Amino acid sequence: MTNQTAKVNKMKEERTYRDDVFDVTRLIPAGRATTYGHIADYLALGSARMVGWALNKSFDTGYTIPAHRVVNRKGELSGRAHFSPPSLMQEKLEAEGIKVVDDKIVDFKNVLWIPADELHF
Repeated sequence: MTNQTAKVNKMKEERTYRDDVFDVTRLIPAGRATTYGHIADYLALGSARMVGWALNKSFDTGYTIPAHRVVNRKGELSGRAHFSPPSLMQEKLEAEGIKVVDDKIVDFKNVLWIPADELHF
């Protein structure tokens, strides 16, 4: 193995905070939602704000990251401004059967998905 190949392999193995946030977000089932804080707590890597920052980058990846399923602790669609158009976040949630009124998930506790309770790895 050449030094260049070894460097490339090492880079492939290195994970970023963003990778971890994307991986957890991909696990949120359709019809469910979680919070930035629950993802941050599960990963034990920082604040809810950092999860939001990472998800803002999901639009540039070319991968399908269901960022529309992540909301603030009150169930509000606080990230809607990052969708184009901003109504897209609500439209995607409603297409999955989640009711949204005034930019807030109705009966949020019943659709809340908590990674620490659901993931066991």
